Amino acid sequence: MSTTGDRPVAVDGGRIDAESLAAATRLRDAMMDVARLARRHRPDHGLTMTQATLLGDLDRYGISTVADLAERAQVRVQSLTLSMNRLDELGMITRTADPTDRRRQLIELSDRGRTTLLADRRQRDEWLAEAMAERLDTTERALLDLCVPLLRKVVGSER
Repeated sequence: MSTTGDRPVAVDGGRIDAESLAAATRLRDAMMDVARLARRHRPDHGLTMTQATLLGDLDRYGISTVADLAERAQVRVQSLTLSMNRLDELGMITRTADPTDRRRQLIELSDRGRTTLLADRRQRDEWLAEAMAERLDTTERALLDLCVPLLRKVVGSER
């Protein structure tokens, strides 16, 4: 709650002051701009955003079922069928029968998928590093780096 006398604003059943809400909006807008520009700097590997996101998910969480992937992406299993089939055709994933339930398939990132994903990330990281070097001084880059653990804390990430 702000001590500046701002009138509190109700957000999702809680109470958040207008200043905090405005700061959150500015931060979200800036992060969306960075994400949008980073997507424009992806290599031309022929993957859709959904397919690239699935590879990233498999890299972060490891072997998964299609149901696991769908739950994390907040979509229905059927929505992933075409993307999963295409990734399989391209050799980006491997599918094996679940030893505890032969009806389910376990999906794993293949070496080719991992190589493609790492190249994708590297190109976007290089773009961001270059943009930071061109537009920020040493102190600003250090300050931005200090924000990373805070952002991870906000989203509950342990990485």
